[in-house]
Amino acid sequence: MSRTLQSPFLLGFDEFERAIDRVAKAADGYPPYNIERIAESGGQAERIRITLAVAGFVRDQLEIEVEERQLVVRGRQKEERERQFLHRGIAARQFQRVFLLADGMQVAGADLTNGLLTIDLIRPEPARMVKKIEIMMRD
Repeated sequence: MSRTLQSPFLLGFDEFERAIDRVAKAADGYPPYNIERIAESGGQAERIRITLAVAGFVRDQLEIEVEERQLVVRGRQKEERERQFLHRGIAARQFQRVFLLADGMQVAGADLTNGLLTIDLIRPEPARMVKKIEIMMRD
């Protein structure tokens, strides 16, 4: 494991570092995707939108799950045995794309239009937490 977070001021981030390593290893280029920030508008909170190019997939061949702070998008196309190709340049393909989610991130919805799968995530407003720590006095 790489030691990205070696600073003595970053305590307890071992799990986060392992997650970074996992995401870095899953760097397959298919399907291509965009991630964009959608500004607050019309009473809707700021969102993050992931758009994946999934041309050739229908809704029943796509699956979106949140598994332990990971957004997992899977696509499974079945091989069509009854078709006889003279040339095959578009292969039936499977994929799995994983995105690491920050604590509290929520999936607001997903949409499939014109071969583009969009997944909207809501960025929660971070609550400012201040906790006073009592100092014990010992003699």
